[in-house]
Amino acid sequence: MQNNKYMKKNRLAIIITSVLIVVSVLLLWNNRYLTSLRGEAYDFTVRDTASVTRLFFADKSGNNLLLNRTEEGWKVNEKYDAQPIMVNNMLHTLNKMRIKMPVSLASHDNVITRMAGTNTKVEVYQIIPRINLFNKIKLFPHEKLTKVFYIGDVTQDNSGTYVLKEGADKAYIVHLHGFRGFISSRFSANQEDWRDHKIISEDINEIASVKLEFNNDPENSFIINEKGRFTYEMTKLNDGSHIDFDTIRVLNLLTSFGDVRFEAFLSDITQERRDSIINSPYQERLTLTTKDGKQNVIRTYTMRINASAFGFTENEWDDDPDHKYAYVENNDELVMIQDFAFGKILKPAEFYKKGYKAPQRTIYIEEIEDIPSGKLPF
Repeated sequence: MQNNKYMKKNRLAIIITSVLIVVSVLLLWNNRYLTSLRGEAYDFTVRDTASVTRLFFADKSGNNLLLNRTEEGWKVNEKYDAQPIMVNNMLHTLNKMRIKMPVSLASHDNVITRMAGTNTKVEVYQIIPRINLFNKIKLFPHEKLTKVFYIGDVTQDNSGTYVLKEGADKAYIVHLHGFRGFISSRFSANQEDWRDHKIISEDINEIASVKLEFNNDPENSFIINEKGRFTYEMTKLNDGSHIDFDTIRVLNLLTSFGDVRFEAFLSDITQERRDSIINSPYQERLTLTTKDGKQNVIRTYTMRINASAFGFTENEWDDDPDHKYAYVENNDELVMIQDFAFGKILKPAEFYKKGYKAPQRTIYIEEIEDIPSGKLPF
């Protein structure tokens, strides 16, 4: 009896050992199979960009940037919305990056020295399976840091970019398959390069009220309140009187809030100048309130054309007819807006009155004579 028990235990141990050996051989074979499948040219390539969850960039100027995928879309530093086109371009770049050639021995040391002073560290995180058999059977997915490399400057002919894998001593020149040029600029660690320029993004069904105040023209300040589904009331702010409005124009205004964008950040402006602008009298103040109580508040300020290069002082600068400063209260941020985009949502109350017709400006002969040749407005 004891011999039978001993033989059964022995057989079980042999079976378990055999299974472990077979699994080890399969995993080793599978690893070699996947490695040979990728090849050296694909060392920096991310084949499955849909599995990418996070991207981290850090440059030598001290900029750090995190892009992470969420259910609402990609986020910048877990705070701001990312520009979808920028993220898509980055994922496309990671997918199409190929090693063009190794850096030559003659220039290798110089390239490494330059990269030590100027580079951007790139970290790629993906959801990958703990067990991946021949790329067919994938089990136990988890997030993992899959690639770490350093992007350097461009080659002399601007057709490639130097790149170095973390822990490696051999640098390569990479290029984008099907694209002539360099890709280093795509790996920016500057937050502003990635942030979406959208200020307001509210569906008309979510808007409870829109208030627009004109600091220098209170007679034209107004508020629009929703009274029912696609039913609105418009009143003047100065006396509370009702405005008999053009429904189409009001609906056009409300639908415009689905995508309101600014033109540029003003990060290079001094704190003193920023405070001076924000504390000066505003031109317009727009307050959009949603049905869940959230408010978007934007104040606009006159922007003056910078003519200091021509020896003019600021008091002699002309107002810029195409741009304004805008202070976004929600983000405590000063940005530049374009009249082409904002002009349609900053119309005065009289514009919405039924039967309103915009005044036609008469151009006099004297004005035409003052316009340089080839610059006539018709």
